[in-house]
Amino acid sequence: MRKLLNTLYVTTPDAYLSKDGLNVVVSVKQNEMFRIPILNIEAIVTFGYMGASPGLMKLCIDNQVSLTFLTPQGRFISRIQGATKGNVLLRTKQYSLSGDEEFSLHLSRLFIGGKIQNYRNILRRFIRDNGLHAEVEKAASLLDMAKRKVFNIKDADELRGVEGEAANIYFSVFPQLILHQKEAFPFHGRNRRPPKDAVNAMLSFVYTLIANDVASALESVGLDPYVGFLHVLRPGRISLALDMMEELRAYLGDRLVLSLINRKQVSEKDFFCQGDESILMTDNCRKTLISSWQNRKKELITHPYLGEKIPIGLLPYSQAMLMARYIRDEIDDYPVFLIQ
Repeated sequence: MRKLLNTLYVTTPDAYLSKDGLNVVVSVKQNEMFRIPILNIEAIVTFGYMGASPGLMKLCIDNQVSLTFLTPQGRFISRIQGATKGNVLLRTKQYSLSGDEEFSLHLSRLFIGGKIQNYRNILRRFIRDNGLHAEVEKAASLLDMAKRKVFNIKDADELRGVEGEAANIYFSVFPQLILHQKEAFPFHGRNRRPPKDAVNAMLSFVYTLIANDVASALESVGLDPYVGFLHVLRPGRISLALDMMEELRAYLGDRLVLSLINRKQVSEKDFFCQGDESILMTDNCRKTLISSWQNRKKELITHPYLGEKIPIGLLPYSQAMLMARYIRDEIDDYPVFLIQ
């Protein structure tokens, strides 16, 4: 298993990135604010429009460091990656299997089944830690039924329908998982583009971080993050990364957002309205979330399939590696990540 390196998150909207030797330099209004050796990081994610110098881009490519540009609100702009790595035969087989309806449906069932099971495990853990809650218990039971239904589905559209129903069940009781600051963080279901409340703003933001990490992990093992099996192929859409992040959303994303609220690391002062409905995070809120995200990635877990202790931040890489092994026929099936 590879070593977990840092991701450099640049949250200042007017920051400009350049190179000085083998160092990444972050400047604001031509004043140097920060520098770090390129060898100490594996990715850069910057929130803003000022951009980066061509020299810095080449430095990233030469050192296999991905460079991702997001808007200040966390919407994806573009991503720069160096030369394709890995075996060309792996990608050729990936492209072939992507057009195989039976194979794609099998993997799609696994992605969605894992997602629903992890939804259920989040609810069961809440009951275990906080006592019986009738509404949450009922939702957990309905999710168990939905998961069982997934593996008998013969059609991709029907599968997406069950996925949507399961998500509605899960998010209908999501407010019950908010134990503190309930009035400051109302939640009435998942919404996005734009998010209409603080909870959705944080969920969308952290899902973007997860998608970026999964895409980088897929590149690192030689898979094409743009060619998937569940999400429809579209120019610019990282379909395989979106497929594989389904099993990780609840564990990496939802739990982090709930923790930030329940531990009162964020408050209603960390959000502001833009227009009539859109809710955005302040710069300080983004920094708090990213700091918590970075700390979370350093925590160790025992991978349920590999049986090894790994940092949580390597979960996208471990799952990408297992997907590559499955496509190569080195293992009998793809083992989705399930919360213990």
